[in-house]
Amino acid sequence: MHQRTNPPTGSAPRTGRRGLARKALLAASALGVVTALMAPVRAGAAPAPASPTGAAPTAATPLAANGQLSVCGLQLCNASGEAVALNGMSTHGTQWYAQCVTDGSLDALAQDWRSDVLRVSTYVQEGGYETDPAGFTARAQKFVDAAHARGMYAVIDWHMLSPGDPNVNLDRAKTFFTAMAKKYKNHPGVLYEIANEPSGVSWSGIKSYAEQIIPVIRAEDPEAVVLVGTRAWSSFGVSEGSSESEVVNNPVNASNIMYTFHFYAASHREEYLDTLDRASDRLPVFVTEFGTQDYAGEGANDFTMSQRYLDLMKRKKISWTNWNYSDDHRSGAVFKTGTCSGSNWAGTGVLKEAGVWIRDRIRQ
Repeated sequence: MHQRTNPPTGSAPRTGRRGLARKALLAASALGVVTALMAPVRAGAAPAPASPTGAAPTAATPLAANGQLSVCGLQLCNASGEAVALNGMSTHGTQWYAQCVTDGSLDALAQDWRSDVLRVSTYVQEGGYETDPAGFTARAQKFVDAAHARGMYAVIDWHMLSPGDPNVNLDRAKTFFTAMAKKYKNHPGVLYEIANEPSGVSWSGIKSYAEQIIPVIRAEDPEAVVLVGTRAWSSFGVSEGSSESEVVNNPVNASNIMYTFHFYAASHREEYLDTLDRASDRLPVFVTEFGTQDYAGEGANDFTMSQRYLDLMKRKKISWTNWNYSDDHRSGAVFKTGTCSGSNWAGTGVLKEAGVWIRDRIRQ
C-alpha cells in the first residue's frame, strides 16, 4: 500500500445545458463510436457479440447504459437514480508503464475483462507530473479519452504519495484539475480523485486541501463526482491509529463527493475490513485501490481475505478499482513480465495469478 511506487529494479443528478451536452455524447456512444460491448453495469447479462458488419452494438457500454453519475445518499448512482457499482482496474504510474495502456490492452480490458472503469494514475513526484506538467496532462487525457472510446468510465487520479501532505502540491493540483475539468466539463464519464494516499498529515489538513481543490473542479465541471482521499494512505486513519470517526464528525464541506479507502488483503486484516464496513454505513465510499497481496503489492496472494472484502463491497454496492494494470515484476501487477512489449492482451495466458483472479471477478 505504501511502498509500491518504484519501477522494476450526496446530490441528485442535475440537468441543463451541460447535461444536454453529456447526453449528446452518450447518444454518439450508443450509435457506435465505442467498440467495447458490455451489458449495463452489474446487470447480470452477457455482453452482446461484436457485429461483423460494424453495426451499432445491441447492448450498451457501462457509460452509455448509466450516463452521468452522482452521489445519492451513501451510493454512487446512475442518471436514473439507481445505485451502481463500478468494477475495474487502475493503471500503474504512467511515467513508467505508459506502454501498458494501449489500444490493444484497453480493448482487452473493456471487451474481454468487461471492465466498467479505468483509473488513470498520474504520479506527481517520482519522475511524474512535476517534471513535465503539460506532457503528463496530455498523457492523462489521452488515456481518459481511450477509456471513454471503449465505453468505460475514467477515474482521474492525482497520485500524490510522497510527500504525504497533499497541500505541498496544492498549486500543481489546481493547475492539473483546472485543465482536466475544462476538457471534460461536458462529459459524463469522469470522476476526479484529488489525493491518492495522504499520510503524515491530519484529517483537518486533508479536509482543507479538498475544500480548496473541489471548487476549482466545480468551477468548470459542476456535475462530476469528486473522490476525496482519507488519512493514513486512504485507510480512514487506521494505519496511523485513528478511525473513520474523524471524517464522520468533520466531513468535507461539499456535495456530490465520496471518500476513498485502500486495502491490501495480505496486510490489512479484520480491523481494516471492519472499518470499511462501518465507514460505508455512514459515508459514501469508493475503493479506488486494492490488492490481493501485502501493502507493497508484493508477496503471496491472499484470495480468501480478498474475497471477504469483495463480498462486502458487492453487498453494499461499493465501487472498486484494482492495483494494477501493468507488467511490473511484483505479484500485484496483473500481466506477466514482458507482456507490455508484445501485442497479446486477452485471455488468461498473459496473466499472473492475481490477474487471473481479478479478471474473473470483474467479469462476474
